[in-house]
Amino acid sequence: MAPLDTAIATRIVLSGYYGFDNSGDEAVLQSILLALEEQGKAQGVRFVPVVLSIDPEKTSRTYGVESVHRMKLGALFRAIRSADGLISGGGSLLQDETSSKTIPYYLTVLKIAQWLGKPTFVYSQGIGPVHRPRFYRWIRTVFNRCRFLSVRDEESKQLLRRMNVAAEIAVVPDPVMGMPMAAAHQVAEPLISAAPVVGVSVRYWNEDRSELQGLAESLRTMLDQSDAHLRFLPFHLPSDASASQYVISLVGDRYANRITVAADVTHPQHMLAEVGRCDMLIGMRLHSLIYAASQRVPMVGISYDPKIDQFLSRLNMSAAADTRTVDANALASHALNLLAHRRSWQEEKAHLIEALKSEAHIPAQQIASFFAEGRDVR
Repeated sequence: MAPLDTAIATRIVLSGYYGFDNSGDEAVLQSILLALEEQGKAQGVRFVPVVLSIDPEKTSRTYGVESVHRMKLGALFRAIRSADGLISGGGSLLQDETSSKTIPYYLTVLKIAQWLGKPTFVYSQGIGPVHRPRFYRWIRTVFNRCRFLSVRDEESKQLLRRMNVAAEIAVVPDPVMGMPMAAAHQVAEPLISAAPVVGVSVRYWNEDRSELQGLAESLRTMLDQSDAHLRFLPFHLPSDASASQYVISLVGDRYANRITVAADVTHPQHMLAEVGRCDMLIGMRLHSLIYAASQRVPMVGISYDPKIDQFLSRLNMSAAADTRTVDANALASHALNLLAHRRSWQEEKAHLIEALKSEAHIPAQQIASFFAEGRDVR
């Protein structure tokens, strides 16, 4: 293995939902960058990442990497042409639930790289839902030409198999499970008491806000029956900050001195630190739950999408509620019980969490191996 300072630089383009101030997707990017650096050093590969972002200047400033605009075709094409390979991932990139344009965009980026003769890698993606069968053949054609495919749950693998993707598919955890805490970060705004801290991650989902109304009722019950402090954690700015304030307004002024908000936290490792100081977390956002698991913070999941249930199942858990109906009393009872027995939860889940954290590095190991040894990783 060549010493890293003499290794030839390997330029690798990263395609994903980056630069949109979504803490979960930014955490995916940070996790992939750190994993590539670690695994590259271990195998004598010096990766030089080039990130496709909607806000290249901010991405470069935040992560210290090269970045180009994801929607400027000329810059994107030049970045891929000058690279040694391309990574697509992670997150839920190949889905048409939110837009019919999402799948064509990410497949086009992969296809450009393949047309230019660059090796392509799919990094721990969550696949689906894919409601439009016309995308199946396109996904199959592009994915079968990738050098390494990894998805974050068995359900994604089975969906690709139903599309007749024949390539080998590795099932690995979300890359964020492997993200370390930033050593130098200090969380600002110390809490006002030594009471247990319950993190709360919410988002808008139902048009009538019924899920947030049910959650607010649950939180009032928890505050009445415990000395807990609520710490709202907005993951996608500004919408989650607005949703947090909506729930806080429903909880009421009576509890104002026991509620705080982690305002304007955009760096993923800073949000990880916020989650890490919680004693328990109630979360709708997938990555709030992943952050909690990585820091051994007991969690209560509220499901709005199968990806929530799929992640919880890897910890032998299920969602305590879903957005179709929130039983406020049952949710509060479940959360209070978990808060009281959080040490037992940590002991019970420790081996599962450590396994997930270790497995999260597999895609980076495989990609580094490909460039270190010049061989197909399949």
